[in-house]
Amino acid sequence: MDTFLYYFIPIFFIGYFLIAFILKSIITSKKIGKSALVVPKDDSAYGIIGRYFGSTIVAILLYIVLVTWKTEFFPSFFKYTFVNYLGVILLLISLLITVIAQYQMKDSWRIGIDKDEKTNLITTGLFTFSRNPIFLGMLLSLLGLFLVQPNYVTLSFFIIANILIQVQVRLEEEHLQKVHPKKYQEYKNCVGRFFTLQFF
Repeated sequence: MDTFLYYFIPIFFIGYFLIAFILKSIITSKKIGKSALVVPKDDSAYGIIGRYFGSTIVAILLYIVLVTWKTEFFPSFFKYTFVNYLGVILLLISLLITVIAQYQMKDSWRIGIDKDEKTNLITTGLFTFSRNPIFLGMLLSLLGLFLVQPNYVTLSFFIIANILIQVQVRLEEEHLQKVHPKKYQEYKNCVGRFFTLQFF
């Protein structure tokens, strides 16, 4: 594995996790006076998706540790340097999208669905082009990981995360439709789920 990529992957994903989940959670929790982590621990769809998300994140971090330790455990489908570096570009774009979107959400950002508080509906900035730019950033990060390290494990992460995100965004849409019925419907009519030009 290229020396740069060898060090870049663990640094990037550990940094992504710390910035996008830990640091943002701490900052938002302090501002709103309660935990920004609102994933229920029950057997509801919200709770199950939340647990699966958490398990997937842990699995990705474990994979990063293992692949850094023993690269030969995960043989690549193909080896094209330009594809690997296209993956690096996607990773950097994904982090940028995630951080900007989280900043633009301000105090409305949560991990999970906050049923106890009516948060503001954000429709400006990146949300002009995507109803879910943070989830888009997450998908791009896993697509980038696959391009940098094209193997069965990274492909599985992308597929599993895509399924979980598809379910989660629909749960969030149902919630937002109830909380902001007219405004959210108008927003949905103008902006795509992940990007404005979409087919699903």
